[in-house]
Amino acid sequence: MTYCVAIKLDAGLVFLSDSRTNAGVDHISTFRKVTVYERTGDRFMVLQSAGNLSISQSVRELLPVEHVKDAEGGDPITIWNCRTMFDAARVLGQAVRRVHDRDADALRAAGVEFNAALLFGGQIRGEDMRLFQVYSAGNFIEATADTPYFQVGEAKYGKPVLDRVVRPDMPLAEASKCALVSMDSTMKSNLSVGPPLDLVVYEVDTFHSDKLVSIDMANPYFRMLHSVWGQKLREVFDALPDPAWDDPQGGTPLKVQHPHDRPMDKVTAA
Repeated sequence: MTYCVAIKLDAGLVFLSDSRTNAGVDHISTFRKVTVYERTGDRFMVLQSAGNLSISQSVRELLPVEHVKDAEGGDPITIWNCRTMFDAARVLGQAVRRVHDRDADALRAAGVEFNAALLFGGQIRGEDMRLFQVYSAGNFIEATADTPYFQVGEAKYGKPVLDRVVRPDMPLAEASKCALVSMDSTMKSNLSVGPPLDLVVYEVDTFHSDKLVSIDMANPYFRMLHSVWGQKLREVFDALPDPAWDDPQGGTPLKVQHPHDRPMDKVTAA
């Protein structure tokens, strides 16, 4: 399993992926799940992948050479000559379909479903940054101001902090911190997600990034974040009042069920 999150902000893009692909008491495999495609000064794109590793690795290798037809009869469109990230996402979708055409029947015969989930974002000179989630069929959706982040893989544990914190106008450093907290929460609850982590931070209109970081459990910042986040959560929890059935001091007690309320199922021994 894996966990990848990508966040689109006014200030730039943040991508974070773990690198665990198989977990067990005696077998843990590590494979990088994030790839950067860059032409400095012109375009910067990041691909993250979850799902079947053989599929995602094939898609990653095909993407630089894959193409789609130009509707106006020009040269075939690739990620290196396309003028929009939408067209780059079309190329990625075509790469997914090509792998599907090649491998899906054989996988199905072996009892394995074709399973790939991809996040793809970046910026091409002449247009704004864009972020897409690409599905196994090669179709995709785009992030918006209302939905500024995507997750693939083991997403449920890290989602609550993203929902509460992420907003388009937040600084890149805050968004990076939020992504790392989201990852830490996921790793705490699921053994199939684990380090090393790969973090890519892209600042708008730079078409380059020097913030590509590999993070293991010895990383001082991540160790601090893991410790402090757990401690502060416990402090906030301890500060919340316990439920009270009756509060003579005029507080807000937990409401006791009355006969006219929706009845509780109850079985009473004879």
